[in-house]
Amino acid sequence: MSASFTPAEAHHAIDLLASHSLIRLVTEIDDNGAIPSRRLAGTLSDLSTHQLRNATDAARAHGLVRVAPGAGLELTDSGMELADLYDALARWARRHAVPAAVCEFSSRVRHVLGLLAPSLIPENADHPGPLPDVRPISVEAEVDLARVRTLLIQWLVGNLQVARADPERAA
Repeated sequence: MSASFTPAEAHHAIDLLASHSLIRLVTEIDDNGAIPSRRLAGTLSDLSTHQLRNATDAARAHGLVRVAPGAGLELTDSGMELADLYDALARWARRHAVPAAVCEFSSRVRHVLGLLAPSLIPENADHPGPLPDVRPISVEAEVDLARVRTLLIQWLVGNLQVARADPERAA
């Protein structure tokens, strides 16, 4: 499967999706349901006010969350699919013990997105795999990585606004 992302679009998409605060926001809502606006800071207490604001603004601008009257911030269909993608990325990392045998969920997701980022650019599309400064992975891990790359590309193709610097332009 291939997609036509410019280097800038691929970089923008990976930067957004690999944001620790976005990963925390999406997975918290996915795991526990809508979060009332007044409880965001308490629920995501590991994030600064600035990080929380940036994450919620980006998630809203890119159609990943919405404010549901009476419930608070909830995931859209795209946001739920992103949560599923994050789970698949983390499962791959856990199965293959990268970046380490024991690490937090967002570190696993960010690491796999880093592995996949170069393969989003057309000239590297056939080469998902480790970055030069990362230990080599097994053939089985590479095959599994190609599968999660396909999931990432499918999600990005269905959510082109995430790859665009101006989400309004992609809508």
